[in-house]
Amino acid sequence: MEKIRWGILSTGSIANSFVKDLQHVPDAEVVAVGSRTQESADKFADTYNIPKRYASYDALAKDADVEVIYIATPHSMHAENGIMCMRAGKAVLCEKAFTITASEAEQMIAVARKEKVFLMEALVTRHFPVIHKVLEWIKDGLIGEVRMVHANRCARGQFRQEQRHLNPELGGGSLLDVGIYVIGFASMIYGKPPVDAVGYGHVGEFGSDEQGATLLQYDNGALAVLSFALRTAAVNEAYIYGTKGHIKLPDLFAVPEKAILCVDGEDKVIFEEALVGNGLHYQVLEVHRCLRDGLLESPRMPLQESLQLMQTMDKIRAPWSFRYPNDN
Repeated sequence: MEKIRWGILSTGSIANSFVKDLQHVPDAEVVAVGSRTQESADKFADTYNIPKRYASYDALAKDADVEVIYIATPHSMHAENGIMCMRAGKAVLCEKAFTITASEAEQMIAVARKEKVFLMEALVTRHFPVIHKVLEWIKDGLIGEVRMVHANRCARGQFRQEQRHLNPELGGGSLLDVGIYVIGFASMIYGKPPVDAVGYGHVGEFGSDEQGATLLQYDNGALAVLSFALRTAAVNEAYIYGTKGHIKLPDLFAVPEKAILCVDGEDKVIFEEALVGNGLHYQVLEVHRCLRDGLLESPRMPLQESLQLMQTMDKIRAPWSFRYPNDN
């Protein structure tokens, strides 16, 4: 099978993890990397034996040998970088959160459709085999009608202001960085956006949200109770409660290795699949499937859902006492 040729845009930690996991995809080949400096591009390329290395993102986008580009820059740059790559005719896998605002997401999607190129948000959880089994259980009615989702994605990290995690200039903050996991999880389970969303967030010393929680309500009265944090540790489990039973995804649910189906108060089925690498290759398999089938978006991560997720997060943070530069 002919390999699909990847370019890596940015050389940060998630880009390193991504390239390491590409070894688990036999028909993937990294042919180029782009960074803001030649030194950084050379170092990254030497580490992973990548033949082409560029000192600008624009040069990477213009490389005719590159078919698809993985965007691993901070959130604040996703729209700009993604639009540039798509206008150069490249398929794009863009790290979560998709953008900073719903308005930026609309721009990204409009360009993808105008240029007729593939675009997908890299929200990796839904591509794991464990999640496929969970969705199968729900579709088969094993827990009845889903009425409530609980999920946490929290950690206590130590960050410096110049790092992206809590830097508002780079789109930092717990909602966009890890809140997207729990909000995206609820969206996947219910298969639709909420009709209402309320949330609270604590804005810390760096001027972004260190932790938050949200309550989402759906049109049939179903609920999602979700928490997210970068400065607070928690048990990162997820529960899906139905009228006949429930499903538990143990810590760390966002990169799941196990799901437990409980009916009548008893564990009926345990499905397990060991984690391979960081699990980032599952989304690459989906990108490859879509590209080979001639699709311009993924049925598992449709563009309309990425837009709806951004709209939900815009609403959650609207009352909070900070704004991103991109909001303007």
